[in-house]
Amino acid sequence: MALLVGAALLGLHFCAASFSQMPLTPIKLRVMGFVNNYLEPYQAQNWKLFAPNPLSENRGIFARGRCANGKITGFYDVTSRYIDAAQSSRFFPSRMSRLVTGNVLQLSGGDPVLDELREQQKALHERPLPETPLEKKNRREAVAFLSKYSLTQMPKVCGGSPDKVQVRVYVEKLPPWSKRNDPKARSKTDVQDMDWVKVGPQ
Repeated sequence: MALLVGAALLGLHFCAASFSQMPLTPIKLRVMGFVNNYLEPYQAQNWKLFAPNPLSENRGIFARGRCANGKITGFYDVTSRYIDAAQSSRFFPSRMSRLVTGNVLQLSGGDPVLDELREQQKALHERPLPETPLEKKNRREAVAFLSKYSLTQMPKVCGGSPDKVQVRVYVEKLPPWSKRNDPKARSKTDVQDMDWVKVGPQ
């Protein structure tokens, strides 16, 4: 009996993981919230390792606080130490960095079909598609999570009682593999500052 239950649970897990990688459809829009709640952040799937266009970006965040007296602190690097921890252990890597990188990806929508369509419209100087309700919801949730998570990584900011926190997101696009030996090839870093978020119950 226990074996059957285990097999059923494993089957449900693989169904959820496969569903998360499906193209955007009305059905996916309706139930993706439930799937994300189950998979994220530790079980989120990404098949780019074996795809024709493998992941070629570094993503991360910095954060700073605004104290009750109005003083704004410097930026704190939230991401690097967890990336270093993951890279130092290839057999049993830390997954803590996914807490950040997964939500950074969520900020940009994350659906490859919509992303590609918007890039095509931009190239043709057309007005790009507006964000879908799901993308807006995902963006709000990602900003809220990254803001709260950043506070846990800098507990001494403003004496432990900041009034607000701001997240700065960076995406470093690395040169393509074909230009790995080109000394003129440079990475390009896009930076985006999120709105200040009030600390405390939202």
